[in-house]
Amino acid sequence: MKPIATLAAIGILAGGFAAAPAAAQEQCPRGALDSRFCDRDGDLVADTPTDERQLIDPATLIFAYTPVEDPAVYRSVWQGFMDHLAKVTGKRVQFFSVQSNAAQIEAMRAGRLHITGFNTGSNPLAVNCAGFVPFAMMASRANEFGYNMEFIVQADGPIQRMEDLRGRTVAFTSQTSNSGFKAPSALLQQTYGLVADRDFKPAFSGRHDNSIIGVANRDYDAAAIANSVMTRMVARNAVDGSKIRSIYKSDPFPTTGYGHAYNLRPELAAKIREAFFSFPWEGSALLAEFEKSEPPQEKFMPITYQEHWKVVRDIDAAMNVSYACR
Repeated sequence: MKPIATLAAIGILAGGFAAAPAAAQEQCPRGALDSRFCDRDGDLVADTPTDERQLIDPATLIFAYTPVEDPAVYRSVWQGFMDHLAKVTGKRVQFFSVQSNAAQIEAMRAGRLHITGFNTGSNPLAVNCAGFVPFAMMASRANEFGYNMEFIVQADGPIQRMEDLRGRTVAFTSQTSNSGFKAPSALLQQTYGLVADRDFKPAFSGRHDNSIIGVANRDYDAAAIANSVMTRMVARNAVDGSKIRSIYKSDPFPTTGYGHAYNLRPELAAKIREAFFSFPWEGSALLAEFEKSEPPQEKFMPITYQEHWKVVRDIDAAMNVSYACR
C-alpha cells in the first residue's frame, strides 16, 4: 500500500476511550499502555505483575476465537486444540463465543477471558487496554503468513475500479478492524480522495463474513474485507465465489495474534505457550479449516507485538487512533 496520510481522529469502541491520568503515567514505564500496566522491558506489552496478589491461576481457562465468522462453526474447529490445551496445562478449558471485538476486549480487561486470538486491527487495543500478551500467529510450514485487504464488488456489476466507488454504498466491518475499516478508510481518502458520507455511503456489517455475503447478495455495492476470510468461506461453500470480484488488493498484513492475559501466573503462561507450539496439526480440524487460507495456515509460529504489528501501529498513528481507555 502507498504511504497513508494523517486523518481526523476516530472514536474506538462504544463508550469511547479517555486519556490516562498524567500522574498515573509517572508510576512506571508504560508508553501507550493503560495506567493499570507497566512495561519495564520496553517490549510494548504489559509486564507480568510483580505482586503475587495480582497473579491469577484459574481452575477453568476461558478461550475465545476472534469474532470474524460464525462462532458455532469455530467451536468444533477449535475443540481438538482446546483438548490439547487442557492436557498440557492440567486445566479445564471452556470455549467463549464473542460477538464483537469490543466485547472480546472488555471480557479480557474484566478478567473473564484468559486465552484468545484478536484480529489484526484489535491487537493494539487489546494489548494497551486489556493487558493482552500476543505470542503466536498461524503460518505455513515455511513460515509464510499474512493476508491482504481487498475491496470486493459484484462480479457482474458496473464497478471496475476504486474511483467507481463514488456515490456507492461501501461496507466496513467495525472501527477496530484493520482490513475492515482502518486501512481501507485511510486508502480511500489519501489515494483516491474519497471521504465517507461525502463521496460514498459507509455501512457497518459487524463481521467480514457479513460484508462478503452482503456483496454477493447485493446488499452492498462494495466491501473492504480480509481475503483470508473470503478464501475460507469460498472453500467451504459459505459463499459463491463466482459472484464476487476484487478491484483492489493490498500488501500483506499480519493475521490473528494469539496470546494470554498479562496477569496469569508465569508457570501457567509458559504452559499455554507450550500448548500452542506443541499442538499436533496433522489430521486436525484446525488444519482442515485453516489450510484453505493463502498462504496456508499449518502451524503456530512465535511472534512479537513490537515487530509484527508495527505496520498496524503505523496505520493507527496516521489515523490519530488513541489506545487510551477507561
